[in-house]
Amino acid sequence: MQTRFTWLNDFLPSSTSVDRYERMRASAGALFGIVLTGLVCYLILGKDPASFWLIAPMGASSVLLFAVPSSPLAQPWSLIGGNLVAALVGVTCTKLVGEPILAAGLAISLAIGGMFMLRCINPPSGAVALTAVLGGPALHHLGYWFVVVPVMLNSFILLFTALFYNNATRRRYPHKAAVPPPNRPDTIDATPMDRVGITPNDLDAVLARYNQVLDISREDLESILEQTEMQAHRRRFGDLRCKDVMSKDVIIAEFGTPLSDAWHRLHDHKVTALPVIDRANRVIGIITKADFLEHADVKPHAGLTERLTELIRPSRQTHTDKEEVVGQIMTTEVHTALESQPLVELVELMSDQRVHQLPIVNDQGKLVGILTQSDMIAALYESAFGSK
Repeated sequence: MQTRFTWLNDFLPSSTSVDRYERMRASAGALFGIVLTGLVCYLILGKDPASFWLIAPMGASSVLLFAVPSSPLAQPWSLIGGNLVAALVGVTCTKLVGEPILAAGLAISLAIGGMFMLRCINPPSGAVALTAVLGGPALHHLGYWFVVVPVMLNSFILLFTALFYNNATRRRYPHKAAVPPPNRPDTIDATPMDRVGITPNDLDAVLARYNQVLDISREDLESILEQTEMQAHRRRFGDLRCKDVMSKDVIIAEFGTPLSDAWHRLHDHKVTALPVIDRANRVIGIITKADFLEHADVKPHAGLTERLTELIRPSRQTHTDKEEVVGQIMTTEVHTALESQPLVELVELMSDQRVHQLPIVNDQGKLVGILTQSDMIAALYESAFGSK
């Protein structure tokens, strides 16, 4: 008896993780989309009773477009391409096959094959193909006009409604693939995070073995796995924050600091970077030894010391005797982190994106410290093994 009830539990729906707002947003979107699509079609087609303002598959499409807009099955090409293929196949089967049951089966089968070929799998499109076959004499009389009106007309109006509504309610649509972070090493080696965690190749290999259509994009699945790994690390190292690890005695520079002074600060204090701040102590840039080398335009086998010396002397191309200053060569696009931010959130930034020094700011955006890769390695090692 216990085994029987356990088996029956498999038929129960799993709990959902979306909140009340998302449920209300999706429901209101379907109401908005179907009503607007019907009204527009009514205005275009007029009051003719033979006109089809809406077809039933649009109800299923509204579920995808408004309830799961991130699904690959809900993307614009899936909707338009799938409905187009299904309508064409359905009308063709109706004309060529006299037996309705056989025509219906062939329409669904061939529509699925066509959607696979054109990469526009869309479940409601199966209903479009079936409607073309079993819709009755009025639909059969339309012939291939059924593809244009109502199928394509309904599809485009509902799609434009979803584009407006989803983005207005802060749901990105169309759902775009995640963009890889910049500044990855220009080598054939994987990034440090990929060498120790789940790699894209690992995911591709598992998906190939799984060999089924997933109602989630590959990029979203990879992002969920990465965030799950991050959540596990945060659970383990969650108490470790930037303010616990950062160096608070920061050697800084200002926009007008002469290059010679900045160079000596780097050399004397044995640091490789100086955060550049304004009068309010807010970070406006960072200057590193690499900035000096880049702007010195040092070529192979050239005299490095001589060229750097020329750089920090007054420029010969100006009409002033003043030295060049930090603001002229500093990097203005600088990453920062909050002092309350968990350390594990910065691992990928500092390992894969080659950020070696990270200025730390408070809630007011003022500089309070600096975090280096060495600081991070020591803190994570101590947290993982120090108590063992």
